[in-house]
Amino acid sequence: MSQAAIHSTALIEEGAELASGVEVGAYCYIGAKVRLGPGCRVHHHASLEGNLSMGGGCEVFPYAFLGGRTQDKKWQGDDAPIEIGENNTFREFTTLHPATFADRKTTIGDGNLFCAYSHIGHECHVGDGCVFSNNATLGGHVIVGDHVVIGGLTAVHQFCHIGSGAMIGGCCKLLQDVMPHMLAEGYPASHKTINKVGLRRAGFSEDDIQVVARIFRLVFRGGLNRPQAIAQLRAGALGEHPFIEEAVTFLDNSTRGLA
Repeated sequence: MSQAAIHSTALIEEGAELASGVEVGAYCYIGAKVRLGPGCRVHHHASLEGNLSMGGGCEVFPYAFLGGRTQDKKWQGDDAPIEIGENNTFREFTTLHPATFADRKTTIGDGNLFCAYSHIGHECHVGDGCVFSNNATLGGHVIVGDHVVIGGLTAVHQFCHIGSGAMIGGCCKLLQDVMPHMLAEGYPASHKTINKVGLRRAGFSEDDIQVVARIFRLVFRGGLNRPQAIAQLRAGALGEHPFIEEAVTFLDNSTRGLA
């Protein structure tokens, strides 16, 4: 830890591993099993504990609490891992919990922004490049794809799956799955349209966007149930495109049904 910059008031438990260039601010707590990659910065009064590993370039703001014991009542003392990628930002009062059982884990990809008071529950899996606005909340076992945006004060029910490129509006209650590249909002939230702005920002062409629009119309405006929609997509009703393959895979794996 000699290469890390640690404030004199910080408490670093023996066994913690801090790579070169790590900064730890005043009154921080770093637990014995925490591993921080190069260039991580932990601001004052933040707490990291549990079996937590964090890739390089991450930043943890004051009063964030990462790695605290799962809130699942089934917990019986297991020490499940949390695996965090690189260049993530955890703003003030963000909370992140491990899985309940040691053979499972909570994972965070790269380049995510978790704004103040975000909560990532036990055994959640978050992809890359996501934005969680203030007070965005994931119940346990939620899967979030890449480049998802979740609005402020929105809560996601346990076991939901949010596809890559989707956007969930603010102040929503999400009880079911949201397909890739779609926009959902409401209380409870439901699919409203495609995430056209997100698709354009991601650099997709207008032809790509039109494919997503056709998927939306077939699945949600075509009068079909889910098996019928899957059959139509597989039969080539919309032609061939990576977005169509992605939609079929998502629909096949949906366990909570579509919002």
